[in-house]
Amino acid sequence: MNIFRLAGDLSHLLAILILLVKIWRSRSCAGISGKSQILFAMVFTARYLDLVTNFISVYNTTMKIVFIVSSYVTVYLIYVHFKATYDSNHDTFRMEFVVLPTAGLAVLVNHDFSVMEIIWTFSIYLESMAILPQLFMVSKTGSAETITSHYLFALGAYRAMYLVNWIYRYYTEGFYDLIAIVAGAVQTAFYCDFFYLYITKVLQGQQLQLPA
Repeated sequence: MNIFRLAGDLSHLLAILILLVKIWRSRSCAGISGKSQILFAMVFTARYLDLVTNFISVYNTTMKIVFIVSSYVTVYLIYVHFKATYDSNHDTFRMEFVVLPTAGLAVLVNHDFSVMEIIWTFSIYLESMAILPQLFMVSKTGSAETITSHYLFALGAYRAMYLVNWIYRYYTEGFYDLIAIVAGAVQTAFYCDFFYLYITKVLQGQQLQLPA
């Protein structure tokens, strides 16, 4: 654990809280991609299968439980509790376009050819792509509510902080995980244009408008 990883975890937790509060207070999941949330639920389920077999720390276990539970709660709110407000007409990204390639890549490129390692690697690859349905939905509608923009920014900041964490660990511990680093870099790259628009528009009180 270091300050960059902690900052990343807190940014991730903030993103989840922003999303849940947005949905609950507005009583609506408009503008939120249910498909991205399904992919995130798959990510956390696959990554934390070791929850009952490996204990690292109370903090680690608590965060794993929070991420798993919150992902399924979000999916429930979107597809069940506030189903009438879900914008399925704009949430049209094909999930199989990311699930199947990342699953295949996990089988081909991993640290160890074992079931648990392949599933963990799959979760890393899938997380790098899980935000695509949300970004696709925002692009399709042409704009995003301010609260949704805050959610996306916090989520992007989480990945950016984890990249800094890997750099820090390399220089201080001589340790690196190439799979996690490359996947994290790809995911962060998806947010680059959004970061610029967020800083220049949203922080100045304007609604985020994306170019057609």
